Amino acid sequence: MNDIPLTHILFVSTALFFIGMYGLFTRRNMITMLMSVELILNSVNINFVAFNKYLFPDKLEGVFFSIFVVTIAAAEAAVAIAIIINLYRSHNSIDVEDAGEMKY
Repeated sequence: MNDIPLTHILFVSTALFFIGMYGLFTRRNMITMLMSVELILNSVNINFVAFNKYLFPDKLEGVFFSIFVVTIAAAEAAVAIAIIINLYRSHNSIDVEDAGEMKY
């Protein structure tokens, strides 16, 4: 079986993480920011599974952590989409700068 070296997997994970950070810091659209957070969480999941495979191949702790992170990400996405819908209904925009002007 042809195994991929750990360094290649970590390179892809690091690239995903920094693409997510770039998107989070440079975008104003809340949907794009939510997708960037999901990229960051997925890069962490890749790290969990990769280190689990290479350090402890007989155990599944990394996989269980990844399942937990996916579950938390789904809950976070549901709450974030509800906030985005509420913001759009009140301001007709999903721009982050418009969120700062919300009146309660």
